[in-house]
Amino acid sequence: MPNGFYYRPAANPDTALTADLIKAIDGEYSAINCYEQLAKLAPTEHAKKRILEIREDEQKHLQFFTNVYTHLTGQTHKPVQTETCPEEYKAGLNASFKDEQETVDSYLSLSDRAQDLYLKNQLRRIAMDEQNHAVWFLYLMSHR
Repeated sequence: MPNGFYYRPAANPDTALTADLIKAIDGEYSAINCYEQLAKLAPTEHAKKRILEIREDEQKHLQFFTNVYTHLTGQTHKPVQTETCPEEYKAGLNASFKDEQETVDSYLSLSDRAQDLYLKNQLRRIAMDEQNHAVWFLYLMSHR
């Protein structure tokens, strides 16, 4: 990871970036937990496999955001479950689809404000992953 990330919000950059990273860490952690539960509810092996593959991507995203946070602050953040996981498969797919779509927007906005090219590119790549996840959840919703 390159030294020095640059971030360009109007307020204090460190405070704004730190808050965004905590939100991303908690969001990825929540998704990991919810997708584990959702996979257990999946009606087919194909659906279960796809959800677990998405969960693996979220674990990679969590690791990335955790590393950036630690690099910037010298501290660690213990993730917090910020979302309630639906207990029914259809509701879980719907919630997951919406969450992934909102996350795409959030990460693209974060990327737009990042000045460090490595961070900007990684955030865009993660946003593309999230969009891909949303498409898979939409597919699973329509092929029940």
